[in-house]
Amino acid sequence: MSSLLASYLPPHDGFLPYWLLFLSIVSVGNSAQAYISLAGTREVYAGPPQKLPKGIPASTVAKQNSSPVTELSARTFGTWTALSSIIRLYAAYNIHDPVVYQLALWTYALAFAHFTSEWLVFGTARWGRGLAGPIFVATGTLAWMLSQWAYYVG
Repeated sequence: MSSLLASYLPPHDGFLPYWLLFLSIVSVGNSAQAYISLAGTREVYAGPPQKLPKGIPASTVAKQNSSPVTELSARTFGTWTALSSIIRLYAAYNIHDPVVYQLALWTYALAFAHFTSEWLVFGTARWGRGLAGPIFVATGTLAWMLSQWAYYVG
């Protein structure tokens, strides 16, 4: 059974191809979730922090949804995530191909630029659990891929 599973894994040395495969699988789930529910996308794009009237504790006020996410924007985000997932999947299995490697690198660079700008420039995302994951994954994977360029692409 384990040899059957191993036959589906990327046939390359190192952990980076497995990481790219893992993220591709997770991203497919994120894409499906974006089509089914707004909850996950709204957690990433939570909108600006809520301003409470002075003297009223946050625990006594029902949380209002300040997220700008709509059904259309969630599906668009899901589609964008699916496309990134496909590129990253190709990179997991073709990691020695410089064009595929570069395309995968660009998906992480664009994700980092997008999430950072939505947070720091446009204010549609705010720091928290929903945004931390994409920022850390994009930053860490981008740095990892840049540092491993010579090993995989040469």
